[in-house]
Amino acid sequence: MDLGMIAAFWVTAALLIVVPGADWAFVLGTAVKGGFVVPAVGGLALGYACTTAVVAAGVGALVVGSPALLAALTLAGGAYLTWIGAMAVARTDGPPTPTAAAIPATTGWRTLSKGVGVSGLNPKGLLILFALLPQFTTREDGWPMPAQIGVLGLTFTISCAIFYLALGTWARSILHTRPAAAHTIARLAGAAMFLIGLTLVIEHLVR
Repeated sequence: MDLGMIAAFWVTAALLIVVPGADWAFVLGTAVKGGFVVPAVGGLALGYACTTAVVAAGVGALVVGSPALLAALTLAGGAYLTWIGAMAVARTDGPPTPTAAAIPATTGWRTLSKGVGVSGLNPKGLLILFALLPQFTTREDGWPMPAQIGVLGLTFTISCAIFYLALGTWARSILHTRPAAAHTIARLAGAAMFLIGLTLVIEHLVR
């Protein structure tokens, strides 16, 4: 597979990854509330890996070719982000001061599952993997199409994992000793997810 094509896709995807969105809000909200950053990022990566597998299996072409199905996925993603954001705001009722002993053992798994949902239904991620990624593949390449999609999807997934792990680690280390600031950012992150999801829902309902 042409390394130049992989590099071009990586640059394009990286520019989209660094733009704040639902993934940003989820990672920051998890980090500043004392949650587990690794499961959060792992959930995001797992969600994108599963989406890549779906695209590589050929389902992606069917989804892109069906405006109604793509709209339904986007609507579902918007509704999920709205719900997650609302829950994040509702549960942030004070400066977070959790200790390791105070966090239930299941929190990591819950965070992982939420991460899968956020990335698996994230409209920006769906756009990248369903619509953008196939444009960097070619049938004239010596590699089978599923292999090309897998390589590009893995490139995107690893890039996301590295960036969001760094972002979450930074947020937790910097804001861990500043509960008031962490509380504010957690609320803002939840509100951002809520507004992103609500905007998507409204846009599709008024069409």
